[in-house]
Amino acid sequence: MEALFRIFPTPSELAEAFAEELAGRINNAGKSGLSFTLAVSGGSTPRLLFSVLAEKYCSSVNWGNVKFFWVDERCVSPFDPESNFGMTKSILLDKIKIPGSNIHRIKGEDDPVKEAERYAQEILLHVRSEDQLPAFNQVILGVGDDGHTASIFPGNLDLLRSEKICEASVHPLTGQYRITLTGKVINNADFVSFLATGQNKTRIIEDIYKKKAQYMNYPASFIVPTHGVVTWYIDEKAGELIK
Repeated sequence: MEALFRIFPTPSELAEAFAEELAGRINNAGKSGLSFTLAVSGGSTPRLLFSVLAEKYCSSVNWGNVKFFWVDERCVSPFDPESNFGMTKSILLDKIKIPGSNIHRIKGEDDPVKEAERYAQEILLHVRSEDQLPAFNQVILGVGDDGHTASIFPGNLDLLRSEKICEASVHPLTGQYRITLTGKVINNADFVSFLATGQNKTRIIEDIYKKKAQYMNYPASFIVPTHGVVTWYIDEKAGELIK
């Protein structure tokens, strides 16, 4: 299935629109008596999304029905400013009513290889399976200006084909260890949503949208769900060359 691209005038309008869609999906799952498994990313646009959810959907969404997971995490303490979990907690989780048992964080402070194995087992316990892989209801992704997504970087495309649920990875420039969901798991989700804003994403998005020669070097290009839908939510600056 081809990716859908939706362009919004500003990052705020993007966040407002996606928050409304996500709230609807969560509540629809609740009406069917199903829990909603959500894997989130870090970054400035998710931060904006979480702010909107905390401010406008604190009481209108049944957060007790949501199981939070993380797409990837830096190998740092949960109190470190770089922690994806820490950001989500302070902006959203601390402001909504959600049982602690629904929050499944990656323990970035632990050994990355062992934690990747432990987190994979936790996912298997709490996320439904489809085609012998975990199938999240919703995965939220970003894209780097090098085309990486999750913590799958150019030059490490093996993580897209890995048979493991989670793997340790290394940032190619900083050498920092990360823990990430692998490509097959991301592509097994019902809904995969890229949130991308700003001028520094313009070239990458044009390459992926127009399938320019180098686009196959970008991990984000390989996010093509096997049974779900992938949508790019971008602002006008990021989408300047595809409008």
